Amino acid sequence: MTEALLQLLAITGMLVGSFAAMGVAFRLFSGQLQMDLRARRTVRRRARGLDPPPEPVHRPVEQVAADLRRLAAQLDRVPAGSPAVRRRGFQAAYDDVLTEAAGQLAVPHGLATLPPGPARDVERLRLETALAGAGLVLR
Repeated sequence: MTEALLQLLAITGMLVGSFAAMGVAFRLFSGQLQMDLRARRTVRRRARGLDPPPEPVHRPVEQVAADLRRLAAQLDRVPAGSPAVRRRGFQAAYDDVLTEAAGQLAVPHGLATLPPGPARDVERLRLETALAGAGLVLR
């Protein structure tokens, strides 16, 4: 009885060991093992203060506001006889930065989903008002 139990334990140990070895081999050949080791090393270095914290993923709100003011001024100064594509370019750039500001200040909007036209113009004005209500002075 004890001999059969020892054989069963030995077989179970071999199976568990071989599955563990296959898992390590898979992680090694797929690159996951190196990624895991690199991530652990990064966490340890940051905990000790050796690595600087990661950079923020978005621009500062002050820079976004400055870009909005600059683009609004350029949009207001487009001469009457200039090509329409110039005005549309400034308008598209202004809308992109306006959307970025709304995302940073968590102001809901539908500007990106509307086609050019009166509905988009109304949404742009509504978004400018909402951003001003959130504390972002545009003009």
